[in-house]
Amino acid sequence: MGIDFPNPVGLAAGLDKNGAHLDALAGFGFGFIEIGTVTPRPQPGNPRPRMFRLPPARALINRLGFNNAGVDALLANVAASRYRGVLGINIGKNGDTPIERAADDYRMCLRKVHAIAHYVTVNISSPNTRDLRQLQQADALDRLLASIMEERYRLEQEHRRRVPIAVKLAPDLDEAAVAAAAAALLRHEVDAVIATNTTIARDGVAGLPGADEAGGLSGSPLKARATSVLRSLHAALGERIPLIGVGGILDATDAAEKLAAGARLVQVYTGLIYRGPDLVRELVTAMAPRNPG
Repeated sequence: MGIDFPNPVGLAAGLDKNGAHLDALAGFGFGFIEIGTVTPRPQPGNPRPRMFRLPPARALINRLGFNNAGVDALLANVAASRYRGVLGINIGKNGDTPIERAADDYRMCLRKVHAIAHYVTVNISSPNTRDLRQLQQADALDRLLASIMEERYRLEQEHRRRVPIAVKLAPDLDEAAVAAAAAALLRHEVDAVIATNTTIARDGVAGLPGADEAGGLSGSPLKARATSVLRSLHAALGERIPLIGVGGILDATDAAEKLAAGARLVQVYTGLIYRGPDLVRELVTAMAPRNPG
């Protein structure tokens, strides 16, 4: 993406939706931090309870629904922080915005965060906003990316600053859908792909307390699905678009699997919940370049 990352371990979006905790998170040793998902207007998200731990599986289920204070509050929080590291901002649409007007919300968020983001992630893969995943379908994805890239080009010309665009995909896409998405990503010259978001499947958690709750499943049970989609994307994209692997990383072995499947960077969220900051240090150490001398 043209960014110099201090190390390849990042915080996935969703933990700090409003960019309110950047200074504390920076102390964990991340090479980059992604905040959001943020929407143009504040919204409360889905009714509580909406987040559930499944400790035997080292998993979470959430149906948060893009709860956030709105993009203006995020901008104020970032301005008030001392964090100067690599900052990704994950953008989405408001829940009450019709899906056919989704591009308006993405473009508005992009305009707002353009001056402060090192990269912007287009989130079209959360299972907790109605109809959002429709935007991953080939024709809809083409239209959305065309609109976003047009706005990015306009902003680049106006401000003489190019902000890379990443797209975050779901782990529930079949091979044909992955291939179609990859073709659209190449056509529109997307700068990176994040694979993946949470899954609506319940592989590996059946029968556990809370497993029947609606929402996206993350943590160890997500790893196989997320890595499979990552591997398929790498087969389709090669080295033309860098991949960020996320989903089920709870130790250095999990991170190594993402790299072997084609990832250049990794992100964690649920692993941080179960392992704490030690996980970040473990991954950074394990993924550090080896000196052959």
